[in-house]
Amino acid sequence: MLVTLKDNSTIELPEGSTAHDLANKLNLKGPHQALAAHINNKTYDLSHVLRDGDKVTLWNFEDPQGKEVFWHSSAHILAQAILRLWPEAKPTIGPPIENGFYYDFADLHISDADFERIEKEMAAIVAENYASQREVFANKAEAMQFFAQNKYKAELINNLADTEELTGYRQGEFFDLCRGPHLANLGKVKAMKLLKISGAYWRGDAKNEMLTRVYGTAFPDRKMLKEYLLQVEEAKKRDHKVIGPRLDLFSLKEEGPGMPFIHPKGMVIWNQLLTYWRECHDRAQYLEIKTPAMLTRELWERSGHWANYRQNMFTSQIEEREFAIKPMNCPGGMLYFRSHTHSYRELPMRVAEIGNVHRYEPSGSLSGLFRVRSFHQDDAHIFMQASDIQAEIGNVLKLADEIYTGLGLSYHLELSTRPETNTIGSDDEWDTATRGLKQALDDSGRPYRINAGDGAFYGPKIDMHIRDAIGRTWQCGTIQLDMALPERFELEYTAADGTRKRPVMIHRVIFGSLERFFGILIEHFTGRFPLWLSPLQVRIITVADRHNAYASELAQQVQAAGFRCDIDDSSESVSKKVRNAQMTQINYILTVGDQEAEHKTANLRTRDNVVHGEISLPGFLQALQKEKSTRSLSSAYEKPNL
Repeated sequence: MLVTLKDNSTIELPEGSTAHDLANKLNLKGPHQALAAHINNKTYDLSHVLRDGDKVTLWNFEDPQGKEVFWHSSAHILAQAILRLWPEAKPTIGPPIENGFYYDFADLHISDADFERIEKEMAAIVAENYASQREVFANKAEAMQFFAQNKYKAELINNLADTEELTGYRQGEFFDLCRGPHLANLGKVKAMKLLKISGAYWRGDAKNEMLTRVYGTAFPDRKMLKEYLLQVEEAKKRDHKVIGPRLDLFSLKEEGPGMPFIHPKGMVIWNQLLTYWRECHDRAQYLEIKTPAMLTRELWERSGHWANYRQNMFTSQIEEREFAIKPMNCPGGMLYFRSHTHSYRELPMRVAEIGNVHRYEPSGSLSGLFRVRSFHQDDAHIFMQASDIQAEIGNVLKLADEIYTGLGLSYHLELSTRPETNTIGSDDEWDTATRGLKQALDDSGRPYRINAGDGAFYGPKIDMHIRDAIGRTWQCGTIQLDMALPERFELEYTAADGTRKRPVMIHRVIFGSLERFFGILIEHFTGRFPLWLSPLQVRIITVADRHNAYASELAQQVQAAGFRCDIDDSSESVSKKVRNAQMTQINYILTVGDQEAEHKTANLRTRDNVVHGEISLPGFLQALQKEKSTRSLSSAYEKPNL
């Protein structure tokens, strides 16, 4: 029989071969390779038997799907170790999460002092190298009987549909209710680390019992674990929830949970980002609009949000009509397009909006600026003809590249294609849309990953994952082709032949959430913002009170040149003043004493504590003007190489 691989090449296998046989034939035997198989848009264990004509992708650890399988299997290793050490504990659920996994247990009381003991048992389980065996229950009754002593598993089983297949996975003496898939054998897990313990309510409901949640991570290589743990330590130093308040950029209040307060210094950065965003969009010929924050229930019913997103929306009743605060900008953008009759000559029409949206997120999931309830999206909706798809996608990719690289952020691209079921639009529409996205990506010359079947129900999409200074990736930008909303809102334009036609529409964001992007930048720069973004760019420090008048004269010149500047004429020592300025991450520190006042100069020090000595103010301002106007990411007074 013949099966087709990811690159569309084919390979011949004997009848009855499994995905594991395919992996062996391709010599994919490393611990990071062939973790599971994606067969005809569904992921399976490697034990799955292949059929002639199957399209197969073997997930590796580099693939998000491969990591999920790896970490899900690792969660089972943790549960097995816990039960060996504390047999009275009751395992509940243990999913993979970003960068690892957790498992929740009832009747378990441990602390991080027990981690070493647990990790030792986990290593022993891996050394036993059990094969993961998938077992299928005949029905719910059989499954309920097996887990009769675990009310949590019984509840999960009871909530499943009678027609849903019930499966479990066995490794040695441990058996757990699980959909899978799992690693073929546990020997691929070469390095593990438990990270923390927390409490967690069963099924996330505060009315339920508190469970013990154990977090961990695992890798197919010890070096990868070491690098990850170093990254975690570095991330702690960059935590925006610590740096932001310390630099007086933002705060979070109990009176507005998940709704950040941006402070004056934070607003400087916020406004500079928006100015940069608008300059780039003006050059790319976007129109900017502003739509209402609250719109009627009828609109959200028409857009489909009321039926599919109601639980995440904030609503209100006014004069006996129901309204919802917008969780997305899209429906307002549709109403704007319908405000006028449009000709094909106006297309493509690029309409952007910095819209403040609100979404209900459970309080337990809120996290600084990264997960909030109120945030601003830099949305744009591009209305066009089908023939414009490739060019417009290319334009968006160029715009995103300009914005990201301007901020010193590298990124990678992923293309998600049509899901296997529950999509709208014809085959021809999907083929045209997907072809347009793929060709635009090919034309960009940038490498990209294809996530087969991971598109939205209304169209394929491109996701942009930026990489920060310590190598973490963040999904920020996205480009989505939408065949649903133009249909729902009956959008039309007059074609060249005089007929009325439906436009094709692209949703796209580049920052994504401005609040989240702000948090990412705080961590990326560790609060040490480049000059053009910096809330306070220059501080003048006086040696004594007699230098105050000269300092004031210098400050006026710096401010007149367009730079944000203040004076520290406090009674603190000069060294303490310098230290305060450096802790506040002020880019340039000018100290003035008797000599500087006499020479009409200043003594320059940068925040990295490099002393550049006596400088003339005109030359200093000229250097800063160039640094600011070019939005340079490096200082005009770079630290010299020693």
